[in-house]
Amino acid sequence: MASTFFISDVHLGTPQIKLEKEKEKRLLAFLDYVSTYGERLIIVGDLFDFWFEYRTVIPRGYTTILCALNQLKILGKDLHYVAGNHDFWMRDYMAREIGFQLHMDPISLTIRGKRFYINHGDGIARSDKGYRLLKRIFRNKINIFLYSLIHPDLGIPLAKWISGLSREHTYHHGNVDDRDYIQLAEQKFREGYDYVVMGHLHVPNYQQIGHKVYVNLGDWMEHFTYAEFDGEHLHLRWWQR
Repeated sequence: MASTFFISDVHLGTPQIKLEKEKEKRLLAFLDYVSTYGERLIIVGDLFDFWFEYRTVIPRGYTTILCALNQLKILGKDLHYVAGNHDFWMRDYMAREIGFQLHMDPISLTIRGKRFYINHGDGIARSDKGYRLLKRIFRNKINIFLYSLIHPDLGIPLAKWISGLSREHTYHHGNVDDRDYIQLAEQKFREGYDYVVMGHLHVPNYQQIGHKVYVNLGDWMEHFTYAEFDGEHLHLRWWQR
């Protein structure tokens, strides 16, 4: 039976060249594995450290990964992308050119009779009040249009710098208290969900609560973790190939 795979927080495009090469190597091997053993891939946000789509321009440097993702679609895999806090400025490129179903908000999916609640996780912590305001500003269509008027040679480097500040805050400031995440998971379990899958914290976590499971996917900057649903159970795994 083919599996559903979940991955988040790869952050392709960080300034660390050595890490980028290692991430790309491992990610391509992982996507090849999904092509053989998977029926579905769900990216739970922040595949890129930065992504801004102009009408005719996208960031350079991701051709190999994008081609590998598109190959999954050609093979008939079901592809979903749940936007994270580094994905505010997506338009339709990932859907039109690669074949993803793009979701700008959390989603609910039923997979082999089990209900999944899938949320990148940004803005969940009660301490994220300022971020929730910033999120509304970044996702405002008027603001996106105004930013798109900046020439890409200026707009993309500026957005990369802003994105780096956000990543550094999450990754290096110990923002790994997931009590609010578990509280949300428990609420979703009461609503009838069997599994809650999130990312954003960059720290993998697997918790069984009764007969339900909460998973935080970790990241592909240090942990190289992903989740696999084999049709009966949801597993948190470390990619080591």
